[in-house]
Amino acid sequence: MKYLFNFILRLLVKIALKGYFKSIIVEGKENIPKNVPVILVANHQNALIDPLLLATHTRLNPYFLTRASVFKKSFVAKMLNFIRMLPVYRVRDGFSTIHQNQGTFDLTYEVLRKNGTVIIFAEGSHSLIRNLRPLSKGFTRIAFGLKEKYPDTKPVILPVALDFSAHKHSGSRARLTFGKIIPVDMPASKSGLLTKSVEKAVKELVVEIPQETYEQDLERLIANHVDLTSSADVKLFLETGEVSNPVSEPAGFWNKVMKIFHFPLYWLWLGKKPSVKDPVFSSTWKFLIGFALGPIYYLVLILLGLYTPLGSWAFAFLLLAWVSLLFNKNPQE
Repeated sequence: MKYLFNFILRLLVKIALKGYFKSIIVEGKENIPKNVPVILVANHQNALIDPLLLATHTRLNPYFLTRASVFKKSFVAKMLNFIRMLPVYRVRDGFSTIHQNQGTFDLTYEVLRKNGTVIIFAEGSHSLIRNLRPLSKGFTRIAFGLKEKYPDTKPVILPVALDFSAHKHSGSRARLTFGKIIPVDMPASKSGLLTKSVEKAVKELVVEIPQETYEQDLERLIANHVDLTSSADVKLFLETGEVSNPVSEPAGFWNKVMKIFHFPLYWLWLGKKPSVKDPVFSSTWKFLIGFALGPIYYLVLILLGLYTPLGSWAFAFLLLAWVSLLFNKNPQE
């Protein structure tokens, strides 16, 4: 039952993500390995959207290591465990909690022993800044801990980059780029070398804008219609000023239409927005509101169309709501 639930949930989330984003580009799928323990190491820019994209756009059916603070309520903890999220305790959660990580690591080892996949956002936090932050060493501890407990296993690290044209808006583009695997074929004493190798691999995949001139460069990139999800396009423009694949102008009209014909959902977001203190969670809340309440809203319109005098008006409203999703496009930011 648990596996069936996960399959259905991933399918529904994938459909919803297709509606939320204008396009989702996946590159390097051929680098995703089979029949080996996979530790997937990714950057982290868009809160819950990041793990949802990785869970629905690979065939890996992964488990996720997630900050323990979200597991505080027992009901929430059970639900997160049901969807394959495992808690990781940090120093900021209190020194007394750190020992609880051993239980999480033991569960992780069992997943990997069966050639499963564990995803780690190794930066340790999220940020809207288009740069890779230093990676923590948690993934190396898991890799070498697995080899110590099960010496016959051959884990690999799969580096992944997630990039967005507009982190906080629907109708934007998302890109997942999978790099070549890095085998864990060195002794534990070389863990620092493994960390550097993985950090270098992820850094080569993710969009990088120099921190010293970040705001100016970002404005130039947007003004020249450079695809902010493409590390190659961004690098080319910053080095030469050339734009190889300019992105099209946003269709602002359909963005307004989408808000009009989804006005109950849009109003819910406007009511929630003041309480969202961290802007990284903007896209997460917009997606969750649409995912949870969008089907109910559509069902209400169908029922109004079938059983009330509104009839054709309700169906026309529903049709325009769906069309607006198809054409919704937001500018880069």
